[in-house]
Amino acid sequence: MDFDGTLAPIVEDPEASRMLPAAADALARLDGRVNLAIITGRAVATVRRLGELDRRPGLANLIVLGQYGVERWDAATGREVLPERPAGIDEALAEVRGEIDRLGLVGVHVEDKGRAFGVHTRRAEHPERAFAELKPIVASVADSHALVLEPGRSVLEVRASTRTKGEALLDLVEELDLEAVAMCGDDLGDIAAFEALTVLRGRGLSTCAVVSLSAEQPALEAFADVRADGPDGVAAWLAQVARITSS
Repeated sequence: MDFDGTLAPIVEDPEASRMLPAAADALARLDGRVNLAIITGRAVATVRRLGELDRRPGLANLIVLGQYGVERWDAATGREVLPERPAGIDEALAEVRGEIDRLGLVGVHVEDKGRAFGVHTRRAEHPERAFAELKPIVASVADSHALVLEPGRSVLEVRASTRTKGEALLDLVEELDLEAVAMCGDDLGDIAAFEALTVLRGRGLSTCAVVSLSAEQPALEAFADVRADGPDGVAAWLAQVARITSS
Protein backbone atom coordinates (compact mmCIF):
# COMPACT_ATOMS: atom_id res chain seq x y z
CA MET A 1 0.00 0.00 0.00
CA ASP A 2 0.99 3.55 -0.65
CA PHE A 3 0.43 5.97 2.25
CA ASP A 4 -0.63 9.48 1.16
CA GLY A 5 -3.77 9.41 -0.97
CA THR A 6 -4.27 5.71 -0.24
CA LEU A 7 -4.27 5.03 3.50
CA ALA A 8 -4.35 8.74 4.36
CA PRO A 9 -6.28 11.53 2.62
CA ILE A 10 -4.31 14.11 0.64
CA VAL A 11 -4.15 17.33 2.68
CA GLU A 12 -2.72 20.79 2.03
CA ASP A 13 -0.05 20.44 4.72
CA PRO A 14 1.94 17.19 4.27
CA GLU A 15 2.72 17.23 8.00
CA ALA A 16 -1.01 17.00 8.72
CA SER A 17 -1.38 13.69 6.88
CA ARG A 18 -2.97 10.99 9.05
CA MET A 19 -4.03 7.42 8.39
CA LEU A 20 -7.79 6.94 8.29
CA PRO A 21 -9.02 5.15 11.44
CA ALA A 22 -11.03 2.77 9.23
CA ALA A 23 -7.87 1.84 7.32
CA ALA A 24 -5.90 1.31 10.54
CA ASP A 25 -8.69 -0.89 11.94
CA ALA A 26 -8.78 -3.00 8.78
CA LEU A 27 -5.00 -3.44 8.78
CA ALA A 28 -5.08 -4.52 12.43
CA ARG A 29 -7.63 -7.20 11.52
CA LEU A 30 -5.49 -8.35 8.59
CA ASP A 31 -2.19 -8.52 10.47
CA GLY A 32 -1.12 -12.12 10.93
CA ARG A 33 -3.48 -13.31 8.17
CA VAL A 34 -1.66 -11.67 5.27
CA ASN A 35 1.68 -9.90 4.82
CA LEU A 36 1.28 -6.13 5.16
CA ALA A 37 3.65 -3.55 3.71
CA ILE A 38 3.57 0.19 3.07
CA ILE A 39 5.71 1.27 0.09
CA THR A 40 6.01 5.05 0.09
CA GLY A 41 8.07 7.92 -1.24
CA ARG A 42 8.12 9.37 2.27
CA ALA A 43 10.85 8.63 4.76
CA VAL A 44 10.24 5.66 7.04
CA ALA A 45 10.47 7.85 10.14
CA THR A 46 7.85 10.24 8.75
CA VAL A 47 5.35 7.49 7.95
CA ARG A 48 5.91 5.87 11.34
CA ARG A 49 5.19 9.22 13.02
CA LEU A 50 2.27 10.39 10.88
CA GLY A 51 0.69 6.94 10.77
CA GLU A 52 1.32 6.45 14.50
CA LEU A 53 2.49 2.97 13.57
CA ASP A 54 4.54 2.33 16.70
CA ARG A 55 1.58 2.67 19.04
CA ARG A 56 -1.23 1.13 16.97
CA PRO A 57 -2.36 -2.33 18.10
CA GLY A 58 -2.43 -5.18 15.62
CA LEU A 59 0.43 -4.06 13.34
CA ALA A 60 3.16 -6.24 14.81
CA ASN A 61 4.24 -7.65 11.43
CA LEU A 62 4.00 -4.53 9.26
CA ILE A 63 6.89 -3.68 6.93
CA VAL A 64 7.45 -0.07 5.82
CA LEU A 65 9.59 0.57 2.75
CA GLY A 66 10.40 4.28 2.57
CA GLN A 67 11.95 6.40 -0.18
CA TYR A 68 10.69 3.89 -2.79
CA GLY A 69 12.28 1.00 -0.93
CA VAL A 70 15.66 2.55 -0.09
CA GLU A 71 14.71 2.65 3.61
CA ARG A 72 13.06 -0.14 5.60
CA TRP A 73 11.48 -0.70 9.00
CA ASP A 74 10.20 -4.04 10.29
CA ALA A 75 7.69 -3.72 13.11
CA ALA A 76 8.33 -7.31 14.21
CA THR A 77 11.98 -6.63 15.05
CA GLY A 78 12.06 -2.82 15.28
CA ARG A 79 15.02 -2.86 12.89
CA GLU A 80 15.54 0.14 10.60
CA VAL A 81 17.70 0.28 7.49
CA LEU A 82 18.54 3.92 6.71
CA PRO A 83 21.23 4.67 4.09
CA GLU A 84 23.36 7.80 4.27
CA ARG A 85 22.10 11.13 2.93
CA PRO A 86 23.04 11.21 -0.78
CA ALA A 87 25.52 13.64 -2.27
CA GLY A 88 23.94 16.62 -3.99
CA ILE A 89 20.73 16.74 -1.96
CA ASP A 90 21.80 19.66 0.24
CA GLU A 91 22.98 21.75 -2.71
CA ALA A 92 19.89 21.01 -4.79
CA LEU A 93 17.62 21.75 -1.84
CA ALA A 94 19.25 25.15 -1.28
CA GLU A 95 18.98 26.02 -4.98
CA VAL A 96 15.30 25.09 -5.22
CA ARG A 97 14.48 27.09 -2.09
CA GLY A 98 16.31 30.04 -3.62
CA GLU A 99 14.28 29.76 -6.83
CA ILE A 100 11.02 29.63 -4.88
CA ASP A 101 12.01 32.81 -3.03
CA ARG A 102 13.10 34.49 -6.27
CA LEU A 103 9.76 33.73 -7.90
CA GLY A 104 7.82 34.87 -4.84
CA LEU A 105 5.72 31.73 -4.74
CA VAL A 106 3.93 32.13 -1.43
CA GLY A 107 2.54 28.93 0.07
CA VAL A 108 4.93 26.54 -1.71
CA HIS A 109 6.35 24.20 0.93
CA VAL A 110 9.62 22.26 0.71
CA GLU A 111 9.74 19.00 2.68
CA ASP A 112 13.22 17.71 3.52
CA LYS A 113 12.93 13.90 3.55
CA GLY A 114 16.55 13.25 4.45
CA ARG A 115 17.48 11.29 1.32
CA ALA A 116 15.17 13.31 -0.91
CA PHE A 117 13.02 16.41 -0.80
CA GLY A 118 9.56 17.31 -2.03
CA VAL A 119 8.28 20.64 -3.35
CA HIS A 120 4.58 20.90 -2.46
CA THR A 121 2.42 23.41 -4.36
CA ARG A 122 -1.00 22.54 -2.94
CA ARG A 123 -1.02 25.53 -0.55
CA ALA A 124 0.10 28.05 -3.19
CA GLU A 125 -2.35 30.74 -4.30
CA HIS A 126 -2.50 29.08 -7.72
CA PRO A 127 -1.36 25.46 -7.13
CA GLU A 128 -1.43 24.26 -10.74
CA ARG A 129 0.32 27.37 -12.03
CA ALA A 130 3.02 27.09 -9.36
CA PHE A 131 3.51 23.40 -10.19
CA ALA A 132 3.86 24.13 -13.92
CA GLU A 133 6.26 27.02 -13.28
CA LEU A 134 8.47 25.08 -10.91
CA LYS A 135 8.59 21.75 -12.75
CA PRO A 136 11.23 22.70 -15.38
CA ILE A 137 13.24 24.62 -12.79
CA VAL A 138 13.30 21.71 -10.34
CA ALA A 139 14.06 19.31 -13.20
CA SER A 140 17.06 21.42 -14.20
CA VAL A 141 18.37 21.58 -10.64
CA ALA A 142 17.92 17.83 -10.20
CA ASP A 143 19.70 17.11 -13.48
CA SER A 144 22.64 19.36 -12.58
CA HIS A 145 23.23 17.30 -9.43
CA ALA A 146 22.61 13.89 -11.06
CA LEU A 147 19.37 13.50 -9.09
CA VAL A 148 15.96 12.15 -10.17
CA LEU A 149 12.74 14.15 -10.43
CA GLU A 150 9.51 12.31 -9.53
CA PRO A 151 6.34 14.40 -10.14
CA GLY A 152 3.21 13.56 -8.16
CA ARG A 153 -0.05 15.07 -6.95
CA SER A 154 0.91 18.74 -6.45
CA VAL A 155 4.41 17.67 -5.48
CA LEU A 156 7.78 17.56 -7.22
CA GLU A 157 10.07 15.06 -5.52
CA VAL A 158 13.83 15.07 -6.02
CA ARG A 159 15.83 12.01 -4.99
CA ALA A 160 19.15 10.33 -5.66
CA SER A 161 17.92 6.77 -6.07
CA THR A 162 16.35 5.53 -9.30
CA ARG A 163 14.68 2.70 -7.42
CA THR A 164 10.95 2.36 -8.11
CA LYS A 165 8.05 1.03 -6.09
CA GLY A 166 7.82 -1.74 -8.68
CA GLU A 167 11.34 -2.93 -7.87
CA ALA A 168 10.60 -2.70 -4.15
CA LEU A 169 7.42 -4.74 -4.61
CA LEU A 170 9.09 -7.43 -6.72
CA ASP A 171 11.89 -7.82 -4.18
CA LEU A 172 9.42 -8.08 -1.31
CA VAL A 173 7.34 -10.71 -3.12
CA GLU A 174 10.45 -12.80 -3.72
CA GLU A 175 11.62 -12.38 -0.11
CA LEU A 176 8.27 -13.44 1.35
CA ASP A 177 7.64 -16.14 -1.29
CA LEU A 178 4.09 -14.94 -1.94
CA GLU A 179 1.45 -16.54 -4.16
CA ALA A 180 -1.00 -13.62 -4.31
CA VAL A 181 -0.35 -9.88 -4.22
CA ALA A 182 -2.55 -6.78 -4.04
CA MET A 183 -1.20 -3.26 -4.50
CA CYS A 184 -3.11 -0.14 -3.41
CA GLY A 185 -1.99 3.24 -4.78
CA ASP A 186 -3.11 6.60 -6.14
CA ASP A 187 -0.24 8.49 -7.77
CA LEU A 188 2.29 8.39 -10.60
CA GLY A 189 4.92 6.81 -8.38
CA ASP A 190 2.61 3.80 -7.93
CA ILE A 191 2.44 3.04 -11.66
CA ALA A 192 5.69 1.04 -11.51
CA ALA A 193 4.16 -1.12 -8.77
CA PHE A 194 0.99 -1.67 -10.80
CA GLU A 195 3.16 -2.63 -13.78
CA ALA A 196 5.04 -5.06 -11.53
CA LEU A 197 1.75 -6.87 -10.97
CA THR A 198 1.71 -7.70 -14.69
CA VAL A 199 5.17 -9.26 -14.31
CA LEU A 200 3.95 -11.28 -11.33
CA ARG A 201 0.87 -12.49 -13.20
CA GLY A 202 3.22 -13.75 -15.90
CA ARG A 203 4.94 -15.79 -13.21
CA GLY A 204 1.65 -17.40 -12.18
CA LEU A 205 0.77 -15.28 -9.13
CA SER A 206 -2.72 -13.95 -8.47
CA THR A 207 -2.70 -10.14 -8.38
CA CYS A 208 -5.06 -7.24 -7.75
CA ALA A 209 -4.51 -3.54 -8.47
CA VAL A 210 -6.53 -1.29 -6.17
CA VAL A 211 -6.53 2.31 -7.41
CA SER A 212 -7.51 5.12 -5.07
CA LEU A 213 -9.20 7.32 -7.66
CA SER A 214 -8.71 11.08 -7.84
CA ALA A 215 -9.47 13.85 -10.29
CA GLU A 216 -5.76 14.77 -10.23
CA GLN A 217 -4.51 11.46 -11.63
CA PRO A 218 -7.32 10.04 -13.82
CA ALA A 219 -4.83 8.01 -15.91
CA LEU A 220 -4.31 5.57 -13.04
CA GLU A 221 -7.83 4.19 -13.48
CA ALA A 222 -6.56 2.22 -16.49
CA PHE A 223 -4.52 0.02 -14.13
CA ALA A 224 -7.41 -0.73 -11.76
CA ASP A 225 -8.88 -4.13 -11.00
CA VAL A 226 -10.64 -2.40 -8.11
CA ARG A 227 -11.70 1.25 -8.38
CA ALA A 228 -11.73 2.70 -4.87
CA ASP A 229 -13.35 6.03 -4.04
CA GLY A 230 -10.24 7.62 -2.55
CA PRO A 231 -8.76 6.52 0.79
CA ASP A 232 -12.25 5.85 2.19
CA GLY A 233 -12.78 3.36 -0.63
CA VAL A 234 -9.41 1.73 0.02
CA ALA A 235 -10.27 1.38 3.71
CA ALA A 236 -13.59 -0.24 2.76
CA TRP A 237 -11.82 -2.67 0.43
CA LEU A 238 -9.30 -3.58 3.14
CA ALA A 239 -12.18 -4.17 5.56
CA GLN A 240 -13.83 -6.46 3.02
CA VAL A 241 -10.60 -8.46 2.64
CA ALA A 242 -10.37 -8.68 6.44
CA ARG A 243 -13.91 -10.11 6.56
CA ILE A 244 -13.10 -12.67 3.87
CA THR A 245 -9.87 -13.81 5.49
CA SER A 246 -11.55 -14.20 8.89
CA SER A 247 -14.40 -16.36 7.61
